[in-house]
Amino acid sequence: MKTEMRDRFAGLWRKYFPGAALPLVFYYTDGGPPQGASRPRGGGPCVIAHLGVAQKGEPLYLDTETVGCPGGRRYLGFAHELRPGFEHFLSCGIPGKMPGERYKKTPELVRELMELVPPMEAPARWIVFKRWDMLGEADQPLAVIFLAGADVLSGLFTLANFDAPDPYAVIAPFCAGCASIVQYPYQEGRTARPRAVLGMFDVSARLFVPAAALSFAVPWPMFARMVDNMEESFLITDSWAKVGARLSRPPERRGPASLLTDHLKALAGLALAQAADRCQAGQLLLPRPRLA
Repeated sequence: MKTEMRDRFAGLWRKYFPGAALPLVFYYTDGGPPQGASRPRGGGPCVIAHLGVAQKGEPLYLDTETVGCPGGRRYLGFAHELRPGFEHFLSCGIPGKMPGERYKKTPELVRELMELVPPMEAPARWIVFKRWDMLGEADQPLAVIFLAGADVLSGLFTLANFDAPDPYAVIAPFCAGCASIVQYPYQEGRTARPRAVLGMFDVSARLFVPAAALSFAVPWPMFARMVDNMEESFLITDSWAKVGARLSRPPERRGPASLLTDHLKALAGLALAQAADRCQAGQLLLPRPRLA
């Protein structure tokens, strides 16, 4: 990837999404981790638990030996099989033998679901997660991953739909957290018209991300179009400027009480503006003073 693209997006991101964290990217490579890269040892509870390393600016390398979760290995393309009895694990379990996560009502529904979601093949040994500003010329991202709150997601969602001929430029499939940021965007990137993937609804992965955050993963071809569209889209309007200004506030100024105060101020300002217009038009009747 050309560094001009890296620097261009970073500048636009700061301009239109002030204070929002830079996204991550992922790509595959057969080259092993260089000096200083992070490679978890002995597996781990969840792929999502390791992403904090990349968010801090350190490249994260994962392969089949470092992904401890069978589902993670499948959804990153390193394996086809899942744990034995997966259809029971994802649904109601087996009394006395296996607890169930109860994400699906019956094992039969799980089997039907898995038939609709064929496994992917990792194109190389390692998957690498990097923060956007750490990308170099040799890196070839396959997708861009945002972990963000509602205002940022609103902007990304609307930008993803900006040049779409239908209202389905973003999908939100039922899937594991790692599938929503790797498997689905990877497979979407291989289609004629890729779609972005809204995710991280996986209850088991929620503890590894901020409470108010969801993921928004964009296949690279779509992301390149989104960047090109930024400065002719709604991002240059006053409507977005008001939302963007909220992003740069301290976290304590973005809560419900603050939003209610902003809403009341906006209503008060609108009422004053309407009163001024009516006064100029001679339509505003002032109350008569009471006589003593």
